[in-house]
Amino acid sequence: MSRLHPLVFLLLLAPIFAEQNDLQRLKYNNPGLTVDLGVGLWAWPLPMDWDNDGDLDLIVSCPDKPYNGTYFFENPGGSKMPTFKKAVRIGKGTFNIHASYPNGQKEKPVILLPGERALDFVGKGLGKTEKLSQSQLTEGFGRVRAKQWKMADYDADGNLDLIVGEGYWGEYGWDNAYDHKGTWSNGPLRGWVYLLRNSGTNEKPKYEEPRKIEADGKPVDVYGMPSPNLVDFDSDGDLDLLCGEFLDGFTYFQNTGTAKAPIYAAGQRLRHDGKELAMHVQMITPTAIDWDHDGDQDLIVGDEDGRVAFLEHTGSFTNDGTPKFLPPKYFQQEADDLKFGALATPVGYDWDADGDEDIISGNTAGNIAFFENLDGKATPKWAAPVLLKSDGKIIHIQAGPNGSIQGPGEAKWGYTTQSIGDWNHDGLPDIMINSIWGKIQWFPNIGTLIKPKLGPAQAVTVAWLNEPPKPSWNWWDPEGKNLVTQWRTTPVIVDWNKDQLNDLIVLDHEGYLAFFERQKNADGKLTLLPGKRIFITESGSFLALNTNHAGKSGRSKIDIIDWDRDGDLDLLVNSINAEFYRNEGQLKGKTVFKKIGNLAKRKVSGHSSSPTTIDLNGDGKRELLIGAEDGRFYHKK
Repeated sequence: MSRLHPLVFLLLLAPIFAEQNDLQRLKYNNPGLTVDLGVGLWAWPLPMDWDNDGDLDLIVSCPDKPYNGTYFFENPGGSKMPTFKKAVRIGKGTFNIHASYPNGQKEKPVILLPGERALDFVGKGLGKTEKLSQSQLTEGFGRVRAKQWKMADYDADGNLDLIVGEGYWGEYGWDNAYDHKGTWSNGPLRGWVYLLRNSGTNEKPKYEEPRKIEADGKPVDVYGMPSPNLVDFDSDGDLDLLCGEFLDGFTYFQNTGTAKAPIYAAGQRLRHDGKELAMHVQMITPTAIDWDHDGDQDLIVGDEDGRVAFLEHTGSFTNDGTPKFLPPKYFQQEADDLKFGALATPVGYDWDADGDEDIISGNTAGNIAFFENLDGKATPKWAAPVLLKSDGKIIHIQAGPNGSIQGPGEAKWGYTTQSIGDWNHDGLPDIMINSIWGKIQWFPNIGTLIKPKLGPAQAVTVAWLNEPPKPSWNWWDPEGKNLVTQWRTTPVIVDWNKDQLNDLIVLDHEGYLAFFERQKNADGKLTLLPGKRIFITESGSFLALNTNHAGKSGRSKIDIIDWDRDGDLDLLVNSINAEFYRNEGQLKGKTVFKKIGNLAKRKVSGHSSSPTTIDLNGDGKRELLIGAEDGRFYHKK
């Protein structure tokens, strides 16, 4: 056998070397650690006994980038709240996939996609499918996002019918529809549930045209994405209906008729101790199953941030017959990839002043977490995330009914993005944030270097000469001298002009990169001057990172760092990973940034990436770290 020439051998290995030197997910490297079970953005759970060992596992489909896939989480012991094994990818991910148990849990689940039934799914994954119906369900015109198909014997005639949930956006529109008082002027999200009755047989089904299932004499209509579950929740021999929604809650429709002639009462929200049951984020996907094998139907629910929760049916009921469920408990798994919700926004910083760099990150839920670097090695051992508190309360920024320009359907999102620096110059690192609101705030560190403690949030104020500017589509005005800019854009604390005072660089209200200079008055008071557009492109135009309108505005995640180590501060911007803008020096008093291109090959963005830097090996050279839509952190040495 002839030997390969060394050069040919190296060329063959080049793709492997390139892949190894590209972005890689950070691992916990912490055997024995347990963390929240999670895929990427949006979890579609399919509870089933995948490995035929007698206990229920979790199959979770994830349609996002870059974590697209269907994953097997093995239940190693069969307990009610097991620590699942690490995820094993078993196929591609997809939207609108659901599991039904129309013949009980002694049989394999029926796995449906819109208009299709998966054949031989258990133990094998999504392979061949068969068509079920060509019925057109869309009402009117506009967007239909949720198309959720399930199977049940609706009228107890022995034939399995199709139950379809549809989330309709035709009346809601999309964004920028608030009046001057903050009231949404478009329509709501719609969440209808349809019956496609099987007038044939189970062997040769014939599905009738869809009709809306009614409750209290009106079509069932929840707030988008109903995820219908038609099972016997009250153990009286007929099928009740329980729906999720695009937001975070659950609605129960009791069957007050009979198994053969269902009549559904008005919907009741699931509650616990007087409060509505709610998931941590939204876009929830509940599936009914007797998870704990106690004879009643529990809920396994996927959340937007990729986690999956167990809502236990207590077996008891309210006075009106609504079943009582316990609040969601999020499943745990053996720690693998570092993850913080979805659209993670990391910053590398030695938060606990122990000599190695940790990670502080925001996410879609509006929280901020601390990932502690436990050993300072080049491949660190990490602790589980700890949610940061402000004034003793967990930081949780949320849009509420009118804080998102894209409407009340985004009430549970916060989109925190932050930087770290000594904003009040007291020798301690503070945290500055932006969010879904576009309000720039900071949390003063009132603790110590070793044990940081954040005080109440404070607005960043500017010495405006006139009325504070704001994005033209904001229905609300800034308070006082507060700084308001485009939503979901990173505010960076940095001493740009090297005068020993920390300044602020952030997109302004029109999407241009702006320099807010800090000055110290004669009395020693710090003042932030109005933003100036001092950054230009090679062609001489002001550097605009996003000049789009309303919901398409903002979103830019940036970092300011001397990336090429030439003594000048450069710019990193979100892209398919991270785009490098090199500082080319001054031109007529403006700083010229030249777009060089992406710093890696691997695409890790979906909606947006979030680039920053970190020095993990302690050599003084900062490495690329990117937060991705899947909530994970991607590192390039």
